[in-house]
Amino acid sequence: MGVKNLWDILESCKQTLPLHHLQNKRLCVDLSCWLIQLQNASKSRASPKEKVHLMSLFHRVRALIALNCSLIFVTDGSIPSIKLSTYRRRLGLVSEVTQEDTNLRHVPSLRRNTGSEFSCMIKEAKVLGLALGIPCLDGQEEAEAQCALLNSANLCDGCFSSDSDIFLFGARTVYREIVLGEPGYVICYEMADIERKLGFGRSSLIALALLLGSDYSQGVHGFGPETACRVVKSIGDDSVLHKAVSEGLALRRKSKGTKKTGKDPCCDENKENDLCYTQHISEKGQQNSTSSDQFLQVIDAYLKPKCHSPDSEAVQRVCSQHPFVRTRLQEICTQFFGWNPDKTDEYILPKIAERNLRRFSNLRTVSSELGVKIPLDKMSVPCPVSAIVKQRKVQGRDYFKVSWREMEGLLTCSVPADLMESACPEKIAEFMEKKCEAKKKQCRKPRPRKSTKGGTSEIDLQLQGLMLSIESHSSAPYATECRQDSTGPVHNIRSDMVIDLSSPSPPISARKVSKCRENVDRVADIIDICDSESETSPEHERKARELRLFLDSIRRELY
Repeated sequence: MGVKNLWDILESCKQTLPLHHLQNKRLCVDLSCWLIQLQNASKSRASPKEKVHLMSLFHRVRALIALNCSLIFVTDGSIPSIKLSTYRRRLGLVSEVTQEDTNLRHVPSLRRNTGSEFSCMIKEAKVLGLALGIPCLDGQEEAEAQCALLNSANLCDGCFSSDSDIFLFGARTVYREIVLGEPGYVICYEMADIERKLGFGRSSLIALALLLGSDYSQGVHGFGPETACRVVKSIGDDSVLHKAVSEGLALRRKSKGTKKTGKDPCCDENKENDLCYTQHISEKGQQNSTSSDQFLQVIDAYLKPKCHSPDSEAVQRVCSQHPFVRTRLQEICTQFFGWNPDKTDEYILPKIAERNLRRFSNLRTVSSELGVKIPLDKMSVPCPVSAIVKQRKVQGRDYFKVSWREMEGLLTCSVPADLMESACPEKIAEFMEKKCEAKKKQCRKPRPRKSTKGGTSEIDLQLQGLMLSIESHSSAPYATECRQDSTGPVHNIRSDMVIDLSSPSPPISARKVSKCRENVDRVADIIDICDSESETSPEHERKARELRLFLDSIRRELY
């Protein structure tokens, strides 16, 4: 739960960021919070035996792997003594706070039940994470406290948790929710925004927990979010915890008609029975030591939680890089989800390849920022991309389908175009050059011309028949004679062979089909003249050749 109503108080500081905001970041994950979220989301879809929550965890992790996120799973350890009363109430063992629950300072923490159903879910998630190359840090007590410590020590860039008291442990960047798909996004809260917009530092948030209640305290009766915020802000972040311990926090109700001698900065004069902050000192000047002692326990629990120190061996181990174990992951997915190895590879290998490309891109970016421009073939780490196959559009975004070099059996997959631009622009230039050359070759090929309307194919067949007829006449004796003397007229010319030269020519704007018909008529005249010759002569052969050339010109004109 965390601090009561704290997420509502921090609503104005909420940011909705695109999923790629997480790329190249090191992130701590409160694993219990993630599993509870995924379990609640999967309750309506399947039974626990199908492990839908674990499958959802797998898909969430592989999406973050593709963004080159370095994840660290953090689990809860023992239950803090100060939280035992809350833990008992959640289990239904007690219905209200007893006197023994008010002071548990010297009670040892309680080890969790490792045989419960939820503990088994945690173990399965850890096994899956290790196969994906994600280490797990078992916290001493609260997982969110350990995440906050790693974040404040700059060992991670942010924390995933839905417990609002993570800010009270010192976290600076908290991701409350993550949504995959298109468009994917995360809900983020920055402590810098909380300090700037609301004026609440870490001490102020702890003071709000004292008034409103949290996992460690019941709060003060009668305080709501608005009044608590007004009281804490009026005291100030620097002195609010000191006043809480040394003077105590209490309430008094303003009775109707009470005369005011001065304006109380914490009270609204227009409201009766308003709840205000006062220095709770008895008439004899004695402090309420009981409430102060309880406040001190809560403050110490937030300021000094039991965690692995940043320089401890356990923390250094999880901060080192862990390998992705393909064969182990295939075995686990077969055991948990019933997948064959090929299906597991289909899900995870493209994401691993994209992660490797992002790491290569980061290497080139760092080299460029240092002023060193190393050619692609001179890089100490070879480029994981072998070549670009083609361009693609995936949900409106530009992608390249690429082939991979030595990627555990993965041949091709698609990656974002902007990632290729930052990682290896030389590959894009090479692909574009080949694409242009292919277009040029395609333009050089002669294109078949479209056929002319009006039955030109029929005309072509007729002309071919005429050619065959001429060839046959050239080798056979002529049936008729047509002789002409130098002084005499032409003999034996049929009347249907006379050409009327006075007839008008066809219009210039005639179409190609009409022109073809005119040429056919001219060919027919030449054939008639050739047929009138009584014997084979050089002149006849010359005319035959002329006819063939003329027919060829007609064919070129038609096509």
